Amino acid sequence: MPWSAAHRGIDLAAPSTEVLAPGSGEVTFVGVVVDRQVISIRHDNGLISSLEPVESTLNVGDVVSQGQVIGKLSAGSSHCDTQCVHWGVRKPDAWHIGSTQRDLYIDPAFLLGWNEPSVLWPVHSDPIS
Repeated sequence: MPWSAAHRGIDLAAPSTEVLAPGSGEVTFVGVVVDRQVISIRHDNGLISSLEPVESTLNVGDVVSQGQVIGKLSAGSSHCDTQCVHWGVRKPDAWHIGSTQRDLYIDPAFLLGWNEPSVLWPVHSDPIS
């Protein structure tokens, strides 16, 4: 089932303010979405990664390599308790609703080798204890 509105992606702890490209591809968007700086990259396999809050000096059309620095975390605009980057991944026009097509969001954790179901924890709980 496609992900619904809300948090589409995963938050990754960021040990530094530098943000690296998760894969090679072409920059398709650099700008503000709602109140956060976002950069999007279309990868060679057709998937689009969006990372936020990321300030970047790159331009639409720039080609990036996996692991290349693509920007830095924007100060004061994270929704995490600690410094993090949000990574969302979508497959363009892969979700068909009647005669319309929409982007299909996928769980980026699967691209990192995760093969278990995601578990949502209540906001004020400690999943470790």
